[in-house]
Amino acid sequence: MKYGSVCSGIEAATQAWHHMGWKPSFFSEIDAFPCALLQHHYPKVPLHGDFTTIQDGDYEPINLLVGGTPCQSFSVAGLRKGLDDPRGNLMLEYGALAKRLSPEWLVWENVPGVLSANGGRDFGAFLGMLAELGYGFAYRVLDAKNFGVPQRRRRVFVVGHLGDWKRAAAVLFEPESVPRDFRAGREEGKGVRPESVGCAGRGGKWPAIIASTLGADYARNRGIDNQHVNSNCPLFVADNAATITASPSSTYSPNVASGQGDVIAFDAYNQSVTGQLSKTMAARSDQDTASCLSYGKSIRRLTVIECERLQGFSDNFTKIPYRGKTADKCPDGPRYKALGNSMAVPCMKWIGERIQAVQDTTQATNTD
Repeated sequence: MKYGSVCSGIEAATQAWHHMGWKPSFFSEIDAFPCALLQHHYPKVPLHGDFTTIQDGDYEPINLLVGGTPCQSFSVAGLRKGLDDPRGNLMLEYGALAKRLSPEWLVWENVPGVLSANGGRDFGAFLGMLAELGYGFAYRVLDAKNFGVPQRRRRVFVVGHLGDWKRAAAVLFEPESVPRDFRAGREEGKGVRPESVGCAGRGGKWPAIIASTLGADYARNRGIDNQHVNSNCPLFVADNAATITASPSSTYSPNVASGQGDVIAFDAYNQSVTGQLSKTMAARSDQDTASCLSYGKSIRRLTVIECERLQGFSDNFTKIPYRGKTADKCPDGPRYKALGNSMAVPCMKWIGERIQAVQDTTQATNTD
């Protein structure tokens, strides 16, 4: 599968899809730090600037176009100007690029606020444009917490297939949601007791559906070295990433800043408790780029490495040479911002694998 990526950021798609042998034809990004990162990690992949200037024939033909156009104009945290904001209008420019390149598949991502912006008319205009271009489509809100990372991150994913909505729907919707659990969310601050995989925490064996990032006994006792989400072992990391509690019997203090209770994550802006999961990472470093942690009587922000893990990237993936400085001098600010703008790697991995499964099934049917 050959794909083109626009609004590439730090390329969660490529991190998610490389294990399947998919190859990027081009990236497109205008922000300075992500551009430097892409050139550092993928020096052989053409890097385009403004994706609205890409024309048919500029790069190798693609089977799939992926992109998460800017979300600020649709987010409930912004002014919600929708398509009246130039950034929001890039949603339609994505469709215009699809018209020029005519890929078989489309994958588009944005915040859930796009569903209600301008009374839903903006999103309706986007879907209507895809239909006029001949794409059947399906869309679904996916939450990264259901894909192995300890972060609440709900995003709208649109999958389109040229001429066939059934294939798009087959990607995003399964007959059963096992092993993913898409049940209604729990009350904030309450414990989770899902009937899922078992893991050994400090208090013995207890069920868990999300990665334990505090208390790595399970990993150490089994000699797990590669703890990256793309590996074939559970995501259990060392004791320095306290983004959820390690004990299933913990009781959370309503005043997390007081130092009472266990280590939990909370919003750095209004200090509302988020419980066992980190709040959705934002790209605004002045507010809640990374959730804060209360541990004893001290409070700290999540480290960049912890934020990389929250998005499913390997440790220090964003630690690169930048603006004449070596990697060990790479500033944290651009790294936080890039991670806050990124898609979650595990979600993209699941979508890619579903597309590949549909492709394989179609090819087998045609052969028969």
